[in-house]
Amino acid sequence: MAFQTPAGMEIKADIKPGFEQILTPEALALVAKLSRAFEPRRQQLLAARIELAKRLDAGERPDFLAETKHIREGDWKIAPIPQALECRRVEITGPVERKMVINAFNSGADSYMTDFEDSHTPNWDNQITGQINLKEAIRKTISLEQNGKTYKLNDQVATLIVRPRGWHLDEKHVTIDGKRVSGGIFDFALFMVHNAKEQIARGAGPYFYLPKLESHLEARLWNDIFVMTQNELGLPQGTIKATVLIETILAAFEMDEILYELREHSAGLNAGRWDYIFSCIKKFKLDKDFCLADRAKVTMTAPFMRSYALLLLQICHKRNAPAIGGMAALIPIKNDPEKNEVAMGGVRVDKARDATDGYDGGWVAHPGLVDLAMTEFRKVLGDKPNQIGKQRPDVNVAAADLLNFQPETPITEAGLRYNINVGIHYLGAWLAGNGCVPIHNLMEDAATAEISRSQVWQWIRSTKGVLEDGRKVTADMVRAMIPEELEKVKTIAGNGPSYDRAAQIFEEMSTSESFAEFLTLPLYEEI
Repeated sequence: MAFQTPAGMEIKADIKPGFEQILTPEALALVAKLSRAFEPRRQQLLAARIELAKRLDAGERPDFLAETKHIREGDWKIAPIPQALECRRVEITGPVERKMVINAFNSGADSYMTDFEDSHTPNWDNQITGQINLKEAIRKTISLEQNGKTYKLNDQVATLIVRPRGWHLDEKHVTIDGKRVSGGIFDFALFMVHNAKEQIARGAGPYFYLPKLESHLEARLWNDIFVMTQNELGLPQGTIKATVLIETILAAFEMDEILYELREHSAGLNAGRWDYIFSCIKKFKLDKDFCLADRAKVTMTAPFMRSYALLLLQICHKRNAPAIGGMAALIPIKNDPEKNEVAMGGVRVDKARDATDGYDGGWVAHPGLVDLAMTEFRKVLGDKPNQIGKQRPDVNVAAADLLNFQPETPITEAGLRYNINVGIHYLGAWLAGNGCVPIHNLMEDAATAEISRSQVWQWIRSTKGVLEDGRKVTADMVRAMIPEELEKVKTIAGNGPSYDRAAQIFEEMSTSESFAEFLTLPLYEEI
């Protein structure tokens, strides 16, 4: 069949049977229009990220912006939240894989963040089949026959929230006027054309999670895209609602401003904890005095994490915006009741702390955790859909609190090996097409893998990167451990070729002189 693309657009990938239902002329025309209108600004903002990163490398420290003080001190609120987003006590997250989509919708969670980003390998088939899965799920026609079992949607399902790719990611298979399109614009435009009106007709609407923002100007770009898209599709302004993940240290200094930019389209903020830790390591990677302890020791009770979580909560509720807690990466351990009880206890404590602080909900990565998390939020909220009315005037967070990076110790050989092991295992799975992987009883995605590889890189370079037995972490030490950890990965995951390549990539990324901005950027060129 003849396949039509707008003038100037080229698709450098197979159009498999069924893909044409997503890659329609109307959908591709919106991709082209948004790309031409906004790609120059995306590139300017990415260039601004690089310039600021250079200043941080040279010793500058972030602070609240003087030029936007009037916004932080102003008396304004976001637009009212639609009824479908008023109750978000438990949100389940996961990739757009067919079985996951059905199970997440059916999980009993209030909402489901379906993911084209960190828990997802963005190969061409995954991107388009993911859009097909969501289109069918919204219309309740999705089903799956697997191992003699039939999966289909229940009558009551979670409210859908879609996470497109971040500003740094391209869609390499689609070019406009010879240049790659933004992955986020591609994901967003296809979804909007096929589903926005259908969702509205079914009592909800097009709702999104926006990842990896580093400034309010990046939020403004999304807002302008929303305005143009609503005009193009004939939707009332404010129909689109978006929750921003605060998962970079720089965005933490601009939370008020981010809400303000999106105020007609805002559905609040989320404390994206794992990427946030990675962001701190990345932004202060050359500071010889900066150092964080073993990944397992850097929890939500660490000073800088506690400050960030409370400030986010205070700002959201001041602006009538939902505050959603981050991910407990622990998952049920079916074959070991003792370990399972410890893991479930960890999730319980995490969700109880969020609920008691005043958060309106929190994330889980596994359907088996929904009831547990829901119980903790109900203990505090009762039958209330949220606790936006719980203001926190007692919270007083200064810039220095956000930069109080503790704990610095211990750094252990076990912690170093754990980072190497998880890095290899996750990278291997990602290359094979799976971006969401249970490893050592935790659900790992790109964010947690980023912590692993960035910690190793930084420990090698920091004067404080010393094991508790006195040995300095070095590139040679890491290189010696990599083959040993690779063998351990293979005993668990099998002897696939992607794990050998993953070990090579992990070694390059953790020991090279330069620091790769995101591990998914070079990986994307290999799939």
